[in-house]
Amino acid sequence: MKKFPILFLFLWSFVLSNAQEIAILQYGGGGDWYSNPTALPNLIQFCNSQVNTAIEAQPATVASSSVDLFDYPFIHMTGHGNVFFSAEEAENLRMYLLSGGFLHIDDNYGMDPYLRKELVKIFPDIELKELPGNHPIFNYKYRFPEGLPKIHEHNNLRPQAFGITYEGRLVLLYTYESDLGDGWENPEIHNDPEEVRLKALRMGANIITYAFEN
Repeated sequence: MKKFPILFLFLWSFVLSNAQEIAILQYGGGGDWYSNPTALPNLIQFCNSQVNTAIEAQPATVASSSVDLFDYPFIHMTGHGNVFFSAEEAENLRMYLLSGGFLHIDDNYGMDPYLRKELVKIFPDIELKELPGNHPIFNYKYRFPEGLPKIHEHNNLRPQAFGITYEGRLVLLYTYESDLGDGWENPEIHNDPEEVRLKALRMGANIITYAFEN
């Protein structure tokens, strides 16, 4: 098993003392990593009021190359277009995830063909696999017996949740053809029915609390 430098293990201790701060991943390639600006603040508010988290109201922003990744137990990534990780960024993300971090990637429509080839840089030795409907993340705080909910239609494909698991722990979750983030945004932005927004928020709460507690 790979040994991690003492510096990174020391930095990871900050995660333990700031265990309910989350961040948005800023990545290269030209994709709009900053999309859905109201999504995470709304999800944070929901989690704090409904599932007893105590997350800072505004998420931070952290670059994929930054050692500051290790300050956050949960990182969220989204966008519509191109994604690119340099070799150094891929190694930084890999070290972050293998030493206890969690990355949720939510395809905001259009990032899938770019993202998949970049994930191979991070985990050339671990396959991205679809999670079964009985995976604990779908029943952690709220029950989703059919798995990932469908929030936006896009290509009318079924929603899928893919994961990378390391030593029995889910370290990366990729939600595809669901667009949870659009369901987290302010209601007037996409005009989603309240029951659709509630599904998105509840699934988001499952993801965050699962990441914090596993």
